[in-house]
Amino acid sequence: MNWGFIRLTMPEKRVTVKQRTAVAKRADDCCEYCLSQSRFSTQRFSVENITPRSRGGKTALDNLAFACQGCNGHKATKTVARDPATGEIVSLYDPHRQNWHEHFAWIDEFAVIVGLSPTGRATIEALRSNRENLINLRRILYTKGVHPPAKPADI
Repeated sequence: MNWGFIRLTMPEKRVTVKQRTAVAKRADDCCEYCLSQSRFSTQRFSVENITPRSRGGKTALDNLAFACQGCNGHKATKTVARDPATGEIVSLYDPHRQNWHEHFAWIDEFAVIVGLSPTGRATIEALRSNRENLINLRRILYTKGVHPPAKPADI
């Protein structure tokens, strides 16, 4: 007997090629969270929903961010995280509504990102923005004069 299936998931709304191109260009081909440059990555960057579709986010340019696989994977469907300094639950960094330099700064010759705000600290922790492989890559790229990127994607 065929009982059929009830579709409980949301209908697919994939990012178009045109949207992907626009998002990558707007981000200067850098992860909008950790500022990794796609040209030095071994994995293709993703276009991710800042507010996940499962939480009502739309597949529209103002809700799409260019993200490396590490940041995208660690962020997943998170929109909030705990600030490790205060224990407070705060919103994660939104690259289209907030300025990167108000929430983050570089230390250790641009190898390590530190949080300047509860949002910055929580985002670094949740997305693991200082993954060992990223720190090592940043150090190498800095010695070659190609890190940090010339202009982070700020508003």
